[in-house]
Amino acid sequence: MKLFTVGPTEMYEDTFEVGSKQLPYFRTNEFSKIVLETSSKMKKLLYTNEDTKLIFITGSGSAAMESIVSNSFNKEDKLLIINGGTFGARFKQISEIYNIPYETVDVKYGETLNIEHFKNYNLKEFTGMLVNIDETSTGQLYDIELLSKICNDNGIDLVVDAISSFLADEYYMDKYNIKCTVLSTQKALSISPGLSILAINNDFYERKIKNKKPINLYLNINEHVVNMERGQTPNTPAVGIILELHERIKHIDSAIDEVNRVKENAIYFRNKIKDLGLETPSFPLSNALTPIIFPNDNAKEVFEYLKNKYEIYVNPTGGEMGNKSLRVAHIGNLKKEDYDILIEKMKEVL
Repeated sequence: MKLFTVGPTEMYEDTFEVGSKQLPYFRTNEFSKIVLETSSKMKKLLYTNEDTKLIFITGSGSAAMESIVSNSFNKEDKLLIINGGTFGARFKQISEIYNIPYETVDVKYGETLNIEHFKNYNLKEFTGMLVNIDETSTGQLYDIELLSKICNDNGIDLVVDAISSFLADEYYMDKYNIKCTVLSTQKALSISPGLSILAINNDFYERKIKNKKPINLYLNINEHVVNMERGQTPNTPAVGIILELHERIKHIDSAIDEVNRVKENAIYFRNKIKDLGLETPSFPLSNALTPIIFPNDNAKEVFEYLKNKYEIYVNPTGGEMGNKSLRVAHIGNLKKEDYDILIEKMKEVL
């Protein structure tokens, strides 16, 4: 089996070795040390300072999305949500459930998010902006400089889901005044799914979270922050995934090195598919994945052929684009020769 998917991804041998061992008891100084070391290294990879609050939540990325929205904002706020696909719509869902006022900036498939999308909004009304910086369902990488400037100019707190973009695209949390980053383990970190991460700017935490009455238990950020001071979590953590993460980041010298490796894979593959008569969208693409447009509307056929004959997995696309598009990932333990094989098999079915 070979995974060209955006999560789970093709994993590394060192990760398999960690996952094959007996899990330790975790309420110990030894495990706390591992958690604190991992937290410190993650902050460096995010280009944020040590004052940033970093917490681990045992749950998928959606759990962390729900946690930060519900703990940071309420009916006194008004959110501006970049809604350009499945995960932008998820931020909208969460806001509705917690009765938080919001408006959406709707980005249709094929459009590039730009300043014109914001011209009809009174930006001074908004207290927070929620964005999936790489909208995984389409592959569009939004302009972080544009969004950061809009937020800085209008006093808006910027919350970024970087689950697919982290370690695939350049990402500087402090430089762009990002108040919270949402991460998950099964993307470019290339370890098991089931652990999500919040990195929260300290000022934002003190101002928007710390003194609020809790409205949830498992997703209560304050409980996680207090426990994290001693390298622990308030509930039983995903012990095995934390150990995988601790091992994995030992092999990442810098975020930029990893981004460049993923970028090389993306460029290599995108150049190759031109020979197959296939297209990619015109909007800016994340290095994490390539959305491929099939002019003959046979994307599902290609997906099933690769899966059933060769156990090669790419990402299908849902909804009205199901027959028109597939998505191929460039994160995980993949090399150029893996893409040569994928191209060969795609050519075979086409």
